[in-house]
Amino acid sequence: MGKGKSLLIQQHIDHEGPGLLEEFLQQKWFGYDIVHLDRSANLPDPEDYDAVITLGGPQSANDSSDMMRKELIQLGTVLEHGIPYLGICLGMQTLAKAAGGTVRPCTPKETGFYDSTSARYEIQLTQDGANDPLFQGLAAPFGVFQLHGETVDLNDRITLLGFAISPQCHNQVIRVGTSAYGIQCHFELTPEMFGQWLDTDPDLKAMDRKELEKQFGQQWEAYACTGRTLLANFLHLAGLL
Repeated sequence: MGKGKSLLIQQHIDHEGPGLLEEFLQQKWFGYDIVHLDRSANLPDPEDYDAVITLGGPQSANDSSDMMRKELIQLGTVLEHGIPYLGICLGMQTLAKAAGGTVRPCTPKETGFYDSTSARYEIQLTQDGANDPLFQGLAAPFGVFQLHGETVDLNDRITLLGFAISPQCHNQVIRVGTSAYGIQCHFELTPEMFGQWLDTDPDLKAMDRKELEKQFGQQWEAYACTGRTLLANFLHLAGLL
């Protein structure tokens, strides 16, 4: 549809949907289109939208697939024209790749709310991050949910806004230019989505389901607040709210 819609949401796989993001947009009566990248022969022109949000998925930014080739070309247009962009997980990695960064395996993978030592996955902010409008109203560090097996290395074109203590996946939040952002963690999960992921994702299925559900319930209020705040801040800086 494009014209007349202000926000484009791009999805790589069915169960990794917009979740909290879509709930927020519907509450605001906000116009948006959702496109499934894995089903689309031609990707939308990002210049038809005021902003783009690209979600996560099991694919890799290093894939040689036609879908990934088109996505990286599309991101080149986003960066060339300064279109506000927010990439989540894979959407962050493709942003880094499009900006000339490197995407490589993260060993071990980061999965869940806590690492193998029971330390909570958290994001700290750099000075650039603390001053960035994306994080207005958020106190760092804040807990996050992780589900990824790759990480990114940066170049001079990419600004680090948020990081983790873990040396395996230090770079967690990036910005390219003034308005293209990538966040490694997932902040968009609803309880329904979380249940779907527990049923679907092989890394989560290998973990203790009851313990994951307990952790999600314990952190839900703070987790949802972080997600809604990040989205509202992005829409504000994109000039949409």
